[in-house]
Amino acid sequence: MSTTPTRTLRIAMNGVTGRMGYRQHLVRSILPIRDQGGVELPDGSRVQVEPVLVGRNESKLAELAAQHGVTEYTTDLDGIVADPATDIVFDASMTSLRAKTLTKAMQAGKHVYTEKPTAETLVEAVELARLREETGVTAGVVHDKLYLPGLVKLRRLVDEGFFGRILSLRGEFGYWVFEGEHQAAQRPSWNYRKEDGGGMTTDMFCHWNYVLEGILGAVKTVNAQTTTHIPTRWDEQGKEYAATADDAAYGIFEIETPGGDPVVAQINSSWAVRVYRDELVEFQIDGTHGSAVAGLRKCVAQQRAHTPKPVWNPDLPVTEPFRDQWLEVPANADLDNGFKLQWEEFLHDVVAGRPHRFDLLSAARGVQLAELGLRSSAEGRRLDVPEITL
Repeated sequence: MSTTPTRTLRIAMNGVTGRMGYRQHLVRSILPIRDQGGVELPDGSRVQVEPVLVGRNESKLAELAAQHGVTEYTTDLDGIVADPATDIVFDASMTSLRAKTLTKAMQAGKHVYTEKPTAETLVEAVELARLREETGVTAGVVHDKLYLPGLVKLRRLVDEGFFGRILSLRGEFGYWVFEGEHQAAQRPSWNYRKEDGGGMTTDMFCHWNYVLEGILGAVKTVNAQTTTHIPTRWDEQGKEYAATADDAAYGIFEIETPGGDPVVAQINSSWAVRVYRDELVEFQIDGTHGSAVAGLRKCVAQQRAHTPKPVWNPDLPVTEPFRDQWLEVPANADLDNGFKLQWEEFLHDVVAGRPHRFDLLSAARGVQLAELGLRSSAEGRRLDVPEITL
């Protein structure tokens, strides 16, 4: 069978001058797919990608285009969305602008692939999911963490029954984001302004929703405490501003597994914490038959038969080499960049004309969890997570 590309998908990539849009989606996903000759389809043919860089800073777009051999760039988002030659609209711009961009794209009959959250409110997020149903386009939402080697291994342990009855999940995420006064911040200033769609809960609870769904099951309740640890920061121009959004969120979730067993999950998320762990995010699952800890790439496990019996004695130094008692879980396969892998899966779905498994309804559940998390913190109580229907 021929391996010559049978078609090319023209992708308008909005927000590629930002950190995520540039590093993960352009440099580590679309350009490698282009340079490898596209994506191979089940019949042996290939589909190639043609990125069009979209943003507000024309000089920066021109620089990136020249650097990476991209022939097209534009500051006219509406024009590229309306262009009949555009097949897919990708969005990694500010959260506050995303729902409008995705709505225009789907109304124009374009397939959409987008970062999270998809909207600032649950009402908007559900409307996007309904619009996808009406238009019939293929829509994908970045669920990158489920494609990471560490979580792929963790999910495999769940599927193989390694844990026995799963009891709990604990997650730790975060790092110290500099205030911007003496050292430049690693994240954009809008992340810390509620009025611009910023906030840890808004940003990360949509991630935790799909991680919990993808690894364990549906989220049934949430009990959260959010806070702004660092109330004053300095923006990209060195100007002092008030941080109006939360920079940390501490959540407890009740999960219902497919077998019906309840699991307690707790995840701490903070941009005001210094890292003392192997990776910036780690998840630990404990079960009756074993436990495992997964980061972005590595996963280690401990079976019940190999579990030691520590003795608590605060008067003596610790003698148990706890970390040495865990075994690394092998990949047993080549695992590519998670963002790239999901892009390739999405492109397969576009060509086949079928829905993507991580769609706008999945994203709406993430927005819902973020809203409920903020409300839970404000009201000081646990809240149920209702099922969303279109």
